[in-house]
Amino acid sequence: MCSDRIAEVVARELAADPAVEERVAECVLAALTAVDGDSAATDSGDTGVFLRSITVQGFRGVGPAATLRLNPGPGLTLVVGRNGSGKSSFAEAAEFALTGGNRRWDGRSTAWREGWRNLHEPDTARIDVELLTEGAEPRISVATHWDESAELADAQWTERRGSEPATSVDPRGRRQRLDLYRPFLSYSELGALVDGKPSDLFDALHRLLGLDELAAAAEQIRLRKLELERAVRDSRQSHADLLVELAEADDERAHGVADLLRSPDPDLDAVAGAVAGSVLGLDGPEGLRAILRLTLPDSAQVAATADRLTEAARNVARHATADTDADLRVLALLTRAREHVTASGSCPCPVCGRDELDADWITAADTEIAYRTEELAALQAATAEFDAALVAARKLLTERPIELGSATAVADRSAATVETTPPQTNDVAGTTDSHSASDSLRKRREIVGQLWSEWAELATADFDDRLPDRLRTLHAELAMELSALQRDTRTELDRLDTVWSPLVPRILAWLDPARAVADHAGELRVVKKAADWLKSATATIREERMRPLETTARWVWSTLRQQSNVELGAIRLQGSAGTARRVLLDVTVDEVDGAALGVMSQGELHALGLSLFLPRATVAHSPFRFVMIDDPVQAMDPAKVDGLARVLAEVAASRQVVVFTHDERLAEAVRRMQLDATVLEVQRRERSIVEVRVTGDPVRRYLDDARSLLRTPQLPPAIADELVATCCRSAIEAAGLAKARQELLAAGLEHGEVERRVRNAHTTRAMITLAIMGVGARVDDLNKHLSAVGGRWLVGVLRDATAGAHVPIDRPMRELISDTERFITWLRAHEPNAVRT
Repeated sequence: MCSDRIAEVVARELAADPAVEERVAECVLAALTAVDGDSAATDSGDTGVFLRSITVQGFRGVGPAATLRLNPGPGLTLVVGRNGSGKSSFAEAAEFALTGGNRRWDGRSTAWREGWRNLHEPDTARIDVELLTEGAEPRISVATHWDESAELADAQWTERRGSEPATSVDPRGRRQRLDLYRPFLSYSELGALVDGKPSDLFDALHRLLGLDELAAAAEQIRLRKLELERAVRDSRQSHADLLVELAEADDERAHGVADLLRSPDPDLDAVAGAVAGSVLGLDGPEGLRAILRLTLPDSAQVAATADRLTEAARNVARHATADTDADLRVLALLTRAREHVTASGSCPCPVCGRDELDADWITAADTEIAYRTEELAALQAATAEFDAALVAARKLLTERPIELGSATAVADRSAATVETTPPQTNDVAGTTDSHSASDSLRKRREIVGQLWSEWAELATADFDDRLPDRLRTLHAELAMELSALQRDTRTELDRLDTVWSPLVPRILAWLDPARAVADHAGELRVVKKAADWLKSATATIREERMRPLETTARWVWSTLRQQSNVELGAIRLQGSAGTARRVLLDVTVDEVDGAALGVMSQGELHALGLSLFLPRATVAHSPFRFVMIDDPVQAMDPAKVDGLARVLAEVAASRQVVVFTHDERLAEAVRRMQLDATVLEVQRRERSIVEVRVTGDPVRRYLDDARSLLRTPQLPPAIADELVATCCRSAIEAAGLAKARQELLAAGLEHGEVERRVRNAHTTRAMITLAIMGVGARVDDLNKHLSAVGGRWLVGVLRDATAGAHVPIDRPMRELISDTERFITWLRAHEPNAVRT
């Protein structure tokens, strides 16, 4: 019914729908892929699980260890016993050992959980459940035990596979699948299936149909769609609120951004640029703060530098001559002539040849050299000082700061004169004219920038007598204008701090989510389409997968209801994750819709509960091949008990059905309708000693029937012998069938293959061959095999039982019955060395 994985089914549906866009299909499959891991975990684990035995000690109504042995294969087993016999303790123990909990105790008083230890065996509490599964290690033992004085929740679990050593396990690993397919049903759950929480049955069936992946994927897409839609709504609301604030703000920057935001599709890059320009540009807070950091040399330093430069220029002028270079050459000539006289003595002048360079000349020359040297030194010192003063002056003349913008030609600065008084306040509106203030600030910045450019140009200007005065006057003018600019800048910053600056983070806070909304617009469109498609596909797939369950449930109900005038129609799942969920039962009374559940008897409600339980527990892909039902007969009238017997026998054809009941009517109905069933009786003696004995199974019933025929004097001997032999043959076949199923399943064969092999064993001899020799063995080799492993007497019993059903045999029938019983005992105890496959 749901063997295909949901992802594969959805992929096929998407491929078959030409209207689905590629991105929509990718969105749906991506959501399914994200949740596929959980479903894979659900599909893992043992399969084909049958119960072999349940051993209980010191738990509930069982004191010393007692074992309930079951045939690990398809078939009906009734566990009967009076109330208090301990039979339900086996059911509760099996459920607790395999799941770690028990539904029967849920919602009950704490006494149900506190009184779990048996009073007669309080120191030792233990549960052992033997299972038979498919696979290489088919035999599994699950043990639950408690330390002395431990609480119920302190149980410890171990598991052993085949001959491997036992290992500690957590029952929660198996509980997920046990909750999904739920092979256990207690009396307290019968009514809850119908009138319990509406969502519980919905969730159980939803998981069973493999629809949880669809629901999880749909929820993932729904949450993403809500997230994107919420972002759009939030962005729109924030946009509207921000636009109101910007429009009301007394700032041209705010109005500029507001104009951009009024567009139906605002240019987000333009908005970001406007904010960045207003914050980082010349008119922005950062640009204005940079203006406040501008400094000039103080007036005293400029005055001192100008005075120094003036004085140095005077000194240079005082010591300078008309031709300084000529003076230097004369000094050099005199100095060399003096050196010549000193070296040669008195001599004629080497230049003119007439004058005598004697002692008088030397005296006069020395005086001239000294004078000229002193004058030259003074000139050099004055020149050095002048150069130093000029360098110092130029150091004061810094370049025009970038904070003042690029240089602009101002032909007539006087035309750009700005009022130095603060901007006027509008008394009527109570607000400052921000436009006027901003324009005034820009004009003043232009003036300061032009003055600073002129100030910087002095650094490269040639020196003249007006330069020192130019330094003083231009510095004074620039300092005055810069001071005024910085004063107005502070005023503007104060205004911005009040009006514009608080708006900047608001704009930026809207801008980033708005970009995200724009980026995800395409995704939102795809997600919406994916959500709509998946909702429609889920309804279709759910209906298809529910149909077989509905058919089975209606068959169970029609068989159980007998003379009831309540009809069960369609069964539908309504709702989804995040909404009200329930299972809609189309139940009518005398073909009238409405309050059918309200007028149904308790027995009818229980029958309806079984109709919902069995389809789920016996779904084809369930890994559990058993169902365990505790007390389903209570409140049922005799007609429904007969219907229950037929349903259980039908289910037992492919499942191991174990029913616990204290009501003898079910066992009586099984015997009366001659339905194949094993009946185990549980008796509880003093000190909680519990015993289990077989009171009826197909083999026992055939043998009992054979003995009854012998005690029937009205039957002619020939007919009686033939009927007795037929009963003996049927008993051997029934025992062979049980043995064959047990051995083939234990060998690891799949259930479908086991049933095929069993169906193909058309004769008694073929069935016995399959049971003790395995798959592939020849019927012709059976006699030789029986003689080898058990003796020739086995061959004789099998021959007489099969032949006597058709022709008279030379053997007393009483002896044949005894030998048949002996044959069956041997068969059940026989352990084949290997089952050939």
